[in-house]
Amino acid sequence: MESIIKYLWLMPTAPLLAAGITALLPRRQRVLSAGLAIGAISISFVVACIAFSATLHAGGRATSNFRWLDFGSTSVQLGWVLDPLGAIMSVMVALVSLLIFIYSVGYMAKDDNFTRFFCFLAFFAAAMLGLVIANSLLLFFICWELVGLASYLLIGFWFQKPSAAAAAKKAFIVTRIGDLGFLAGMLLLYAKTGTLLFYDNGHGCLDRGAAGGVMVATTFISLLIFCGAVGKSGQIPLHVWLPDAMEGPTPVSALIHAATMVAAGVFLIARVYPLMSPESLKVVTWIGALTAVFAASIAVAQDDIKRILAYSTVSQLGYMMMGLGAGGVAVGMFHLTTHAFFKALLFMGAGSVIHGCHEEQDIRKMGGLRRRMPVTFATYAVGMMALCGVPLFFSGFWSKDAILGATHHWRTSPAPFYLGLAGAFLTAFYMTRQVVRVFFGKPATKEAEHAHESPSVMTVPLVILAVLAVMAGFFGTPAWPWFQSYLEGTPYEFDLSKLSEAVPIMLLSTGLVVAAIFLSGWIYGKTSAQAAREKDPLETAQPAIFALLRHKFFVDEFYDATVVNLTIVFALFSDWLDREIWDGLVRAVSRLTLALARLNRSVDESVINGSFDAGTETVRDSGKWMSLLQNGQTQRYLRVIGLSFCALLILLLWGSR
Repeated sequence: MESIIKYLWLMPTAPLLAAGITALLPRRQRVLSAGLAIGAISISFVVACIAFSATLHAGGRATSNFRWLDFGSTSVQLGWVLDPLGAIMSVMVALVSLLIFIYSVGYMAKDDNFTRFFCFLAFFAAAMLGLVIANSLLLFFICWELVGLASYLLIGFWFQKPSAAAAAKKAFIVTRIGDLGFLAGMLLLYAKTGTLLFYDNGHGCLDRGAAGGVMVATTFISLLIFCGAVGKSGQIPLHVWLPDAMEGPTPVSALIHAATMVAAGVFLIARVYPLMSPESLKVVTWIGALTAVFAASIAVAQDDIKRILAYSTVSQLGYMMMGLGAGGVAVGMFHLTTHAFFKALLFMGAGSVIHGCHEEQDIRKMGGLRRRMPVTFATYAVGMMALCGVPLFFSGFWSKDAILGATHHWRTSPAPFYLGLAGAFLTAFYMTRQVVRVFFGKPATKEAEHAHESPSVMTVPLVILAVLAVMAGFFGTPAWPWFQSYLEGTPYEFDLSKLSEAVPIMLLSTGLVVAAIFLSGWIYGKTSAQAAREKDPLETAQPAIFALLRHKFFVDEFYDATVVNLTIVFALFSDWLDREIWDGLVRAVSRLTLALARLNRSVDESVINGSFDAGTETVRDSGKWMSLLQNGQTQRYLRVIGLSFCALLILLLWGSR
């Protein structure tokens, strides 16, 4: 492990350099930009696999810290860490990103901004990989914010659409609310421990456990850090940005919802788990349980194929938080890993459907696609069954039941367990509804009738992800808990007795899933395509409840009426204060100066005019050169900042060797 830790920085640096080079390429260099991004993330994947292999053989943990800057007698350090948690996460992020990059070549083939898209994708992956290997909460936060910037750029990639621009701003602003709490918690942690390094030969903040040994302070700090996870991972009440993120291209949705941004919040809690007090873990469990049911119920009444999956992601992130709070790191991370594979599969499958149906996203306008898009249908069905937790051959079954088992044994309250069961039922119901509407019955529109299968550059990644969505679950079964033992560093063995202990919960959850699938299939299978387009059967049966779910419990409307309007009022007041008070004072001073100048008639005006005339040419030449630096073009400023940052990073990494 000591040998590979020296090269761990290559993992985020390779895609970061690819993004920097691609940013300088002309728009017509499509093949080169895609090749750079795919080649760079391939390097990251190879390094991640080598690092993972090292943890398999050596175990334990290796760190590499270096001084970043000094102020006074204090030295701020950054560093990398290689341990089982980071190794398994980096392999997952790099692998899923690689498949999405390849898929994007086909999906974005006709987009005019193909080169810019791959620049942003590579930057996104680099930020996430830097976050995964960070051994400092400061470096973690830097990469955390870069992930937020990348998501803003990608969600608003089609910025000419007002809805996309609004969704990008919404994601950026809402997640900043959680990040403010994260920053406050980080500062308090530094005040208590004197370091932001996770591990530092027994002196890191995670080595010490509780911050300063004061339980109240530890709970407060850990809850502030959890605020960041609530924003990034779309937990209530900061979940509202995640469904709107569907305005970006579908590969962006797959990347955000599977391996990068939303996974960062869950990974944060897993990384700082030694700092989490029992009280803060209770909050994590309750927030996760409520989010799981809340988002799943909303998904029942949505008709946009990507928006259904978006609310599904919010719900599954709630399950992960439940697993972390009630069962520990291994339980939550197991579901994060399996979910990354089948959720990437579902989003990319949805993109294939949209591509085949000529950009149509409304499931009411589809139907009968299983014969027209057989590969997409087969792989999508695998993803659907993995998400629903169909036994025994789908990964979601094992990881979801591990969470249900943990909440069943949670001594604080049985409520999260029953909320988890309700969420499992709703998940199977809305996913069956979606699959029946999209792939079965008769085509509802001409677009669906003339749908076509996607090219192999898009379908091959779907097949690979379908295989992973099946296989990943077998590494964490109760009889063979390899995944859990690997993260915890404990021996593992095949033990059927542990499987028998989990059978009652498995039977209960399986019964609910099967019942939901049959109920949803019966309701929507007998509804004609024309009738389904006019009115949903659930809307006919319960119009008030269905309207509540379709409008997402009116949370966005509530925020608009309260938070947004109050912010607008405050902004108007600030604008008035700035224009009338502060600008008024400046104008008063300028008027006074002019008045005094008029009083001074003793100055020879001809001399003044002559001096200005003599220097006119010099001023004009200086202005030309200065305009190159300050020309008002934000893109040029960002290029200079990006190149300077890359140069600084290379110097720091080279100096730390």
